[in-house]
Amino acid sequence: MLQSLSQSTNPIGLLFGMSSNLKIEPTTKKVSLDIRDPDFYNDPYPTYETLQSECPMFFWQEHELWTFTKHDDVSAILRDRRFGRQISHLKSKEELGLPPTPKELKPFFDIDQLSMLGLEPPEHTRLRGLVQKAFMTRQIELLRPNIEALCSELLEKMESLGGTFDLLKEYATPIPVLVIAEMLGVPTEMAPELLRWSHAMVQMYEMKRTTEMELAAVNASQEFVAYLRSLVAARKKRPAKDLISQLIAVTSEGEKLTEDELVANCILLLNAGHEATVNVIGNGMFALMSNVEQMEAWRQDDSITKSAVEELIRFDTPLHQFNRWVLEPLELHGQSFSVGQEIALLLGAANRDVDEFENPHQLNLLRSHNPHVSLGGGIHYCLGAPLARLEIQIAIPLLICKFPDLKLAESPRYRNNFHFHGLESLLVHCG
Repeated sequence: MLQSLSQSTNPIGLLFGMSSNLKIEPTTKKVSLDIRDPDFYNDPYPTYETLQSECPMFFWQEHELWTFTKHDDVSAILRDRRFGRQISHLKSKEELGLPPTPKELKPFFDIDQLSMLGLEPPEHTRLRGLVQKAFMTRQIELLRPNIEALCSELLEKMESLGGTFDLLKEYATPIPVLVIAEMLGVPTEMAPELLRWSHAMVQMYEMKRTTEMELAAVNASQEFVAYLRSLVAARKKRPAKDLISQLIAVTSEGEKLTEDELVANCILLLNAGHEATVNVIGNGMFALMSNVEQMEAWRQDDSITKSAVEELIRFDTPLHQFNRWVLEPLELHGQSFSVGQEIALLLGAANRDVDEFENPHQLNLLRSHNPHVSLGGGIHYCLGAPLARLEIQIAIPLLICKFPDLKLAESPRYRNNFHFHGLESLLVHCG
């Protein structure tokens, strides 16, 4: 039984230790921590555990953010309407003492601010209702045969490669981008461009980004927006059976999406849906190949697939930080917060909280109590969660059954990112 196998070791922790640059002042709750330290971004979990023990709510000096690490706090704040993703409806940048958006970055933020992820009610309610109406009419489960066929095709291609290959490049990365391309009605040959745009754009959400990263994100957003506008124009003339056509047609109580809103939320579908799913498959397969008894047990019993997928989503969290704005004056843990303060929620830390999860640093595919926060919570809970779960529930069982002797060819390393937490590559040997 898998319960007897839950003592498997965290694979990353064998390679890296707690970040050497962590400095904690418990009396003032001030913490200094560089997210670009390889010891940290390759394995942030020992650092998280230390923070939860010594300073669970702290002021992150490098980013001037009050930061929360405990599961109770993170889960509660995600659902607490006193915190929100938007502040511009209450205070301007001038009132907040923030610099104006640089002119060269405006094309990115002008479209990004129309994404439902960054809005609060009533605009969020209106947008989510319209997008969800179109999204759910596709009945996500009906995509199963196409996703199974795609995974099988990729697996056959990987088998023909023989020997050693990069599992991220050949399998984890193509699945979500090809599925999203099909949903949007984008030709398959455009998938590499979608991928390039997505990789560039999500860098704008990193806390410590360079000017080069910012300009690349702006250029990618302009190219993607132009491409989507051309698709919208074509679908207005000749509707098809795709999500863009449905978003053009959908109405609710006389409300429709503007073209800018439609474009912004198609971009959100690609960026959020692709990056997170790739990371769960890649991080999850690394964890499974480091816990071979559990991988074998899953291979022998596919009835555990749902709990196994939730455990992989929790164990090595694909997205480690969400930020929120304080929308009304309040006090937490003796600290006063005023309207317009920005706070950080460390999802990766919350998912390894010893006070919420039994043996949190051990992979347990039969974990029954698993209230992970990887997909957010409250009104901003991930709209694409059903699709992401379906892709992972199909992709990993097919992979581990196709290649029963799958092994790591080398120890992988993580990308130098913090917001999205994923591997650079995953070289494996299949025989």
